Amino acid sequence: MHPGFLADRLDDTVRQTLTERRRDAAGDIVRLTTLANSGHPGGSLSTLDALLVVYGCGTFDPARPHMPERDRVVVSHGHISPGVYATLGRSGFFDMKDAYAGFRRVGSIFGGHIESVVPGVEWNTGNLGQGLSAGCGYAMAAKLRGEDHATFVFMGDGEQQKGQLSEARRFAVKFGLTSLVGLVDVNGLQIGGDTDTIMPMDHAAIWRADGWDVLEVDGHDFDAIYDGIRHALRDGAERPTVLLLATVMGKGIPEIENLAKFHGQALPPDMAARAFEHLGVENDLEALRALRAQPVPHQSHDIVANRDIRLDVGPAKTYDADVKTDCRSAYGNALKDLAVRNGENADASIVVGISCDLEGSVKMNGFHATTPDRFIEVGISEHHAAVLAGVLSKEGIVPFYSTFGMFGVVEGYNQQRLNDQNGAAPNVVVTHCGLDVGEDGPTHQCIDYVALLRNLYGFEVFVPADPNECDRMIRTVAARYAPTCVAMGRSKLPVITTPDGAPALGGDHTFEPGTWVELREGGDVVVFAVGPTVWRAVEAADQLRGEGIAVRVVNASSLKPFDRDAILAAANDVGRIVTVEDHNVDTGLGAIVTGTIGDAGVAARVTRLGVARYGTSGPSTDQFADHGLDTDSIAAAVRTLHAG
Repeated sequence: MHPGFLADRLDDTVRQTLTERRRDAAGDIVRLTTLANSGHPGGSLSTLDALLVVYGCGTFDPARPHMPERDRVVVSHGHISPGVYATLGRSGFFDMKDAYAGFRRVGSIFGGHIESVVPGVEWNTGNLGQGLSAGCGYAMAAKLRGEDHATFVFMGDGEQQKGQLSEARRFAVKFGLTSLVGLVDVNGLQIGGDTDTIMPMDHAAIWRADGWDVLEVDGHDFDAIYDGIRHALRDGAERPTVLLLATVMGKGIPEIENLAKFHGQALPPDMAARAFEHLGVENDLEALRALRAQPVPHQSHDIVANRDIRLDVGPAKTYDADVKTDCRSAYGNALKDLAVRNGENADASIVVGISCDLEGSVKMNGFHATTPDRFIEVGISEHHAAVLAGVLSKEGIVPFYSTFGMFGVVEGYNQQRLNDQNGAAPNVVVTHCGLDVGEDGPTHQCIDYVALLRNLYGFEVFVPADPNECDRMIRTVAARYAPTCVAMGRSKLPVITTPDGAPALGGDHTFEPGTWVELREGGDVVVFAVGPTVWRAVEAADQLRGEGIAVRVVNASSLKPFDRDAILAAANDVGRIVTVEDHNVDTGLGAIVTGTIGDAGVAARVTRLGVARYGTSGPSTDQFADHGLDTDSIAAAVRTLHAG
């Protein structure tokens, strides 16, 4: 039994404390939203009682908000930030005056949707439907580490219309996350009105159908909420539990109760004054307005995460020049090696592999066979998997989440964006990118992953040129705390060699983020190539050397961060540049190169080769030729640029 809920019943003293906090916190919700003239008072008031019970009885220390043994709380409907701030402030996590002064003001940590820079908040939320996946991540991390803290996930009833919740519900049951407790605020209203009119749902039937223990509870009765949580965390529980909290939007302020418009509308001053009078709290709005007239107090926005990664990454593997294999297999081999080296080491960070029914395609078979207890198969649930990986990383686990590029980046972009905002560091290794998918056709040809991930300020993007570079990339990213995408195609690639035939990216070569590697020397034209176009560029350069054209070929495998010095050196020293990529020609490597040159004000001629239209279905070699990315097309582009 969880230590915070050992007693058979809620203690009388605790109940009295909660009652007093409820009154004061309700006043805080009105203050915060009325002062800002925006915010969400309705749901804050309907969820407030459950928030108070969890933070009042769970394992927390306001003086040590990040202590390892704390319970984890995820508030998925993050717009109820006034209720969260009021609960945390009244529980001693911070001075409420800071929240009054900063709520919804530029620079303040007290945003309109909760952020993990606020003491007591674990996970930035706001995009509805992702919170239960985050809760699964916290509960899964505890299970992997053998810890017994509880995880509480607050959700709204309108939010239950989101599809990702079904992915998370099934996952929690499959992996026996009995320390996970869901709390759904069933107030029956959302922005547009009655939830049963907008999208009727039988909450109890849906949760039960996915295997959860379901309790229907009075969400404004402290004793009922306490008893429900105690039941959920009982010894011997065989499944996770959800409490469906029957509540009233705007509870405690009769003038706004059961009115949908106060979902996201602040009380005007006259209504706020009547609310204060009804609650029996001070109307101090005028004094607080003076406080808000002052500059926002400086508060750090640095996100706390467990960045202590302890791994034996081992020596890099070198694939000889006569080997032809795919980067997927090199990834799988490196991941298996990490498992062998660290799986039995109690002091090493826990490495997990997350698959979405594509274990064989992304080559996780070896990792699965070596450490089956650390292989997490989530099924076709890419949205859930992305959030899961992000939370695990923040809890000190080293996750490798692998699927196809279209699913891991394009489909899960919203989730990766929230990972980035949370300071999480998942290792997203996506395969089957670009035209290299070939016969799968345009729906599966991910030609936009660079563009999307360059929008995310923290994410790094790497694309290996051959199996040797892929091996070194994987070992490098495993030991670093940074949100990373390693993207690769599907086909087998030749090992890239030096002019004398040795593996160019093998042996003592190391992969360094932000550094591009020169594979061929030349001063007539510079070709920047990435991924499966690199060997083709090298082949074209070797052919052109026989024609008297000296081509410098540079492997641009680190697209974020990129090698600004290499670009400017090419522009200044040579002035003729060709970029080649299996990606949208307007938003990937070519855009990086031309943007850098333009920003520097350097004059250079640039020819960009890439994907200028959706591909069709057919072998990848034919696709590359059709889009002008094969060896002959690269050579032709160089000749034209050199002649001009």
